[in-house]
Amino acid sequence: MTTFWSEHALLPSGITNGVRTTVSEDRITAIDVRTHPRPHDIKLHGVTFPGLANVHSHAFHRGLRGRTHGNGGDFWSWRERMYSLMSHLQPDTYLDLARATFAEMVLAGFTCVGEFHYVHHQEDGTPYPDPNAMGHAVQQAAAEAGIRLTLLDTCYLTGGLDGSGYLPLDPYQRRFGDGTAEGWAARVGQLREGPMSRVGAAIHSVRAVPREQLGVVAEAARAGLGVHRSPVPLHVHLSEQLAENAATLACYGRTPTQLLHEQGVLGPMTTAVHATHLTEEDVRLLGDSGTGTCFCPLTERDLADGIGPARDLHRAGARLSIGTDQHVSIDPWGELRSLEMHERLVTNERGRFDPAELVDFGTRQGYASLGWEDGGRLEVGALADLCNVRLDSVRTVGAKPAQVVFAATAGDVDTVVVGGQPVVEGGRHRIGSVALMLRTALDALLEEP
Repeated sequence: MTTFWSEHALLPSGITNGVRTTVSEDRITAIDVRTHPRPHDIKLHGVTFPGLANVHSHAFHRGLRGRTHGNGGDFWSWRERMYSLMSHLQPDTYLDLARATFAEMVLAGFTCVGEFHYVHHQEDGTPYPDPNAMGHAVQQAAAEAGIRLTLLDTCYLTGGLDGSGYLPLDPYQRRFGDGTAEGWAARVGQLREGPMSRVGAAIHSVRAVPREQLGVVAEAARAGLGVHRSPVPLHVHLSEQLAENAATLACYGRTPTQLLHEQGVLGPMTTAVHATHLTEEDVRLLGDSGTGTCFCPLTERDLADGIGPARDLHRAGARLSIGTDQHVSIDPWGELRSLEMHERLVTNERGRFDPAELVDFGTRQGYASLGWEDGGRLEVGALADLCNVRLDSVRTVGAKPAQVVFAATAGDVDTVVVGGQPVVEGGRHRIGSVALMLRTALDALLEEP
């Protein structure tokens, strides 16, 4: 049994002072309020939040940070750089980069991650001797970094979509494909879960999975992928680019959201990632079906994707969450407040989301999107995942505890606990220098300085 004493903590009832949280194994077993610290308590000064969920990650994209901004360009030129980096990945180099990237997430306050995983095979498209070698590398990386993982194994079958139909996979994309959705499901069914690792499903996009295959993936997710009997989370990139909408309208005469709805993809276990360029009907379909939406504001503005209708989706009934996607910055606090700041830019109004709502998107709703419904909150019976933010840094000093989400950065996280075990203490990760791990991993992958 371990006890943590928090100067301030965000409980379901709001910010509370003097909170003692008792943990047995990986669960919270007691919470006492308005207490004073005891000698054996682990003392957390500042504000203790539930652990945060990074709902959308491509771990290897961390290798692109600060390297794609020369000579302008757009999303599609950025994608070519991404493909070039990806061509150097092997299970061992992927393990090293993913472990360092996940460790950077924990330093920032993330305790759970959804890895949208689509680099499955060798460069020529043939499977490794272990057909899930790359997925196993991601699972091992998360375990060593001390973060919960939902491996969102991604179905990716075609090279794109235009008005004439689907394009074949190009040489870079051959690593992604399993031939058919049935072939994808058969491979995924060989994955296994653990106490800190779960398996989910993903459709890369309507550009990469033809209409007749969308329902196959959705049904496999509802059937548990052969990994277990209950439905698993299903994620999908949705309307990130205007070009995707134009191609889908030209080919099918409907928006990507309408296409997913008709094929039975939408629903409470589904999360639409980005959801940037939506019609009013799209918003209604997502809300009425209970589909979640994951926004990645720092990536979406880095790639000039646009600003999605977060408030409209929230009002319509769609669960909101956040992700760091291509990791232009791994900072949950920056992602969360950007939801509000982008709304302010679009509407010229403040207070579109209050601080408690923002934190809820990053914690409880994010955990639910990844299939960990028992996490993301500080209450008895919940997973013992905690994140403590200092109130004495140059950024946070003077901030009210309930509003520190509008002041804090990743560098203000002092302590992170996952499953009752401290993984970050005093701003340092238990496995050592994360910067050195990143440097070593990137040196093995990057072609030029």
